[in-house]
Amino acid sequence: LYNDWITLPMDQIINIAAKTSFMFGGQAKVPVVIRSPFGLGGGVAAQHSQNHEAWFIGVPGLKVVAPSTPYDVKGLLKTAIRDDNPVIFFEHKRCYQLKGEVPEEEYTIPFGKAAVKREGSDVTIVTYSHMAYVSEEAAKELEKEGISVEIVDLRTLLPIDYDTVIESIAKTGRVVVVHEACERGGVAGEVIAEICKRGFDLLDAPPLRVGSLNVPVPFARNLEPLCPPNKDKVIAAIRKVLE
Repeated sequence: LYNDWITLPMDQIINIAAKTSFMFGGQAKVPVVIRSPFGLGGGVAAQHSQNHEAWFIGVPGLKVVAPSTPYDVKGLLKTAIRDDNPVIFFEHKRCYQLKGEVPEEEYTIPFGKAAVKREGSDVTIVTYSHMAYVSEEAAKELEKEGISVEIVDLRTLLPIDYDTVIESIAKTGRVVVVHEACERGGVAGEVIAEICKRGFDLLDAPPLRVGSLNVPVPFARNLEPLCPPNKDKVIAAIRKVLE
């Protein structure tokens, strides 16, 4: 179900699927996995380029997944299929072309367990899905200047592994949260609020977020790339928190 059309079954997802187990005291199960392609790319305009993952992280009873690698997709999808309650599984369209090592043997990845995709000591980037690759590009560029960036890939957005996030910030003292959704009202705002709640005293600088421009995604090929975060925008945010 394309992320752009997930508006159509919202009542069934939020008011029925997410609440059935609670309303029946755990006696009823709703083992549904909704795979939802999302994200910018390809010049498919405002109605086929959206990122609505933040809509669902405030709905008790749901789980929200947003993997970045083929390895994570397999492990998290198997976990989702085995879950007795509904899971929204966000798949970035640009990640469909990626290749990576995927073991043939059976394995699962638990929900609520982030992955440190790059270790560093100066600043933490918290991100997920396709933005993990944009963040990696920024980290490699800054490494040339001696700036060490740690990248925490959340993998799941409900639940979120705040223990790993806080552990990273305890080491770096600075954090930038990156997502492709519009900056306003996105996952980053929730993550930063929780960081301030759990680890305010660990911060050496105010947290920053990097998201897409708060506009509908344009169809024009020369305008679309201006909307989402890119390497330069992430680097600019990192320089800001390092001031």
